[in-house]
Amino acid sequence: MTTYNVAIIGSGPGGYVAAIRAAQRGMKTVIIEKEHIGGVCLNWGCIPTKVIIHSVNTLREIRKASDLGINVEGINFDMSRIIARSRNVSERLSNGVTYLLKKHNITVINGYAKLNSKNEIQVENKEKEHIQTIKAKNIIIATGSQPKILPHLPIDGKDVISSRHALERETLPLSMAIIGAGAIGVEFAYIYKHLGVEITIIEALDVLLPVEDAEISRELLKQFKKQKIRCMLQSKVQKISKNDKSIELTIEDPKGSSTLNVETVLSAIGVSPNTADIGLDTVGIKQEKGFIIVDKYQQTNIAGIYAIGDVTGIPMLAHKASKEALISIDHIQGKTPKPLNKMFIPGCTYCEPQIASIGLREKDVVEKNIEYKVSKVYYRAIGKAQAVNHIDGFLKCIIDKKTRKIIGAHCIGAEATELIAELTVAITQGLQIDALAETIHAHPTLSELILETAENALGEAIHV
Repeated sequence: MTTYNVAIIGSGPGGYVAAIRAAQRGMKTVIIEKEHIGGVCLNWGCIPTKVIIHSVNTLREIRKASDLGINVEGINFDMSRIIARSRNVSERLSNGVTYLLKKHNITVINGYAKLNSKNEIQVENKEKEHIQTIKAKNIIIATGSQPKILPHLPIDGKDVISSRHALERETLPLSMAIIGAGAIGVEFAYIYKHLGVEITIIEALDVLLPVEDAEISRELLKQFKKQKIRCMLQSKVQKISKNDKSIELTIEDPKGSSTLNVETVLSAIGVSPNTADIGLDTVGIKQEKGFIIVDKYQQTNIAGIYAIGDVTGIPMLAHKASKEALISIDHIQGKTPKPLNKMFIPGCTYCEPQIASIGLREKDVVEKNIEYKVSKVYYRAIGKAQAVNHIDGFLKCIIDKKTRKIIGAHCIGAEATELIAELTVAITQGLQIDALAETIHAHPTLSELILETAENALGEAIHV
């Protein structure tokens, strides 16, 4: 039996990154995947969703082309081709990762992995029949997550669907209720609304995107109202019933009870870690609420067993998993890697307007009693925003008054998910706001929004 230096369970953006880095460092590596190489993110999450959003954005631009002096007639779309393209892109990327694993001589095993001991993994097929046993000096658990299911809202894939079902459906309902206003919920609300579906978002809390800064959430609500996306906040689904023509939801809000009839329900209440039935209890790995407890180097309470990505808790983001993968491999090699600082993890949501943020929210700095100032500049002040006809939204920077360092950045508007990179560097490297104000930004670009916001913080903005 071959003994590997590293065995990795799961091939998502945490798992495959860990495998490639381990192989680059000369370690004999095996990766075990139960379904598709690339995991949920590449096959059924981040990538296919963004492919579909690009189609929707293009459709919206064509519909608004007359504003630019371009007359277009007979606009229509083919949902089956939109879905097909999203599947093709995911397949190409999955094949690309498969090639990289092969290039680095990483052994790939298809099957379900279960821990037998701290150095042994049993691999089973779909029928739960034993295929083989793998021995490894170190094990990394990167099994990801799956859509969370409410007891009173079972997902059947037809009337009540998850995000995965939504990525396969080629026919559109006339109306849809989306339960949950996190990133998944608002992205699909945006997608379906602009494909002609009447959308109602139902959210238990009083804001859209509860993890974001309050001003960002309020602006998104304002923009969604302009797009005629109905948002029911502080609302909970108490009951669901079906008849031949529709699904009836009984909804409770501060004003009382009401009913909503729709053709389809999309459950977007979040995800649960894939930690059940993988042998954690057998080995004695500690967990909390289903998540694996790890130290600052991603190691569990069992020496030599690591966990990365969604199984370790929030934020449940692909780039977080990838960074954790690199930290774990460094630690396996005996190095002392810099631990992950969750304040330095950017978050992105790809509806329009886009949303991106990093660092502390205004609420956080108030709670921490940090003396701070806010600088906010609207897109409409930027020449490039006017030129490309995307003037909605703003950038908000939070600055520590004592150190002058940027401790939070929150953006809603065109290409926010790209603009956040510069701000991530600034916050990660502990830059003062002066550094951004002194940096020459090309004109005309949307990045000038960052320059103007920095200058505004110093009381020296030119265009505000």
